[in-house]
Amino acid sequence: MDVAIFSAKPHDRLFLAAANEGRHELAFIEARLSEETVRFAGGATCICAFVNDQVTAPVIGDLAAAGTKLIALRSAGFNHVDLAAAAAAGLTVGRVPAYSPHAVAEHAVALILTLNRNTHRAFNRVREGNFALEGLLGFDLCGKTVGVVGTGLIGRTFAGIMLGFGCRVIASDPFPSEECTAMGVTYVPFDRLLAEADIISLQCPLTPETHHLIDDDAIARMKRGAMIVNTSRGAVVDASAVIRGLKSGMIGALGLDVYEEEANLFFEDLSQKPIQDDVFARLLTFPNVVITGHQAFFTREALTGIARTTIDNITAFEDTGRVLHPVLPPVA
Repeated sequence: MDVAIFSAKPHDRLFLAAANEGRHELAFIEARLSEETVRFAGGATCICAFVNDQVTAPVIGDLAAAGTKLIALRSAGFNHVDLAAAAAAGLTVGRVPAYSPHAVAEHAVALILTLNRNTHRAFNRVREGNFALEGLLGFDLCGKTVGVVGTGLIGRTFAGIMLGFGCRVIASDPFPSEECTAMGVTYVPFDRLLAEADIISLQCPLTPETHHLIDDDAIARMKRGAMIVNTSRGAVVDASAVIRGLKSGMIGALGLDVYEEEANLFFEDLSQKPIQDDVFARLLTFPNVVITGHQAFFTREALTGIARTTIDNITAFEDTGRVLHPVLPPVA
């Protein structure tokens, strides 16, 4: 099958080509998929999209008219796809529901440790010959309360790691996990999680219910000085609200691997250009904020899993007309 792969970076070429083993004709397109770039698909039977590609109704219409039959997502999230439009156009959508939960969970822990022990600041100080400890004071994780919002595979993995640190772990999820409960995680209502957690880690999908889940109201109900870490989807957090929370001291530290308006920032080298997003630029001014560029998934194991599942979806569709991991349209 001919496959047009958008948002293709060098690692995509490496891992997808290895997983493909010559089965499909892969065309790597560096540009993000949008109304302006959809023409680059060139009538490919399958287009392969990543998290910041804009698989909107107009894009889907153009793809369908050119002969595309399959949208293969190399991500677990699918909030960037107009599923209703895809269904109406007769396009199948497949995704990668799981790859390495350890990659994202461990990155969330890395953000927590960095923020707590101020290693980002200590690194810069030592390079400048400053060995003073003032301003680097942290706290023991052991005994602290960690709130996990979303206990899917990644959330469960993260909870297990934090239990290993000796933390008390509480969680909020409309579908509690028996595995989490068996590990010693206590499920509580979201309001109680906000009030009790010293650290809040977001591992939930982006849905209408979780959009701006962390907003001014939620921040007002948090324990003062709590840490927030988001490795899920950017729009789960209202960035303007967390700036206000940081300024007031309600938020003690903030770690982000995702950002609501990241499509114009992440995965590109903008080091020679001014940041045009004023909200993002403001976040970068806080010493108790650490931001990484959507790299939580970026491990060899995760990329191998993503590539294999993506190629398996494409192969299954070619052989049977169905993908192994479909994304179904919303119920009317």
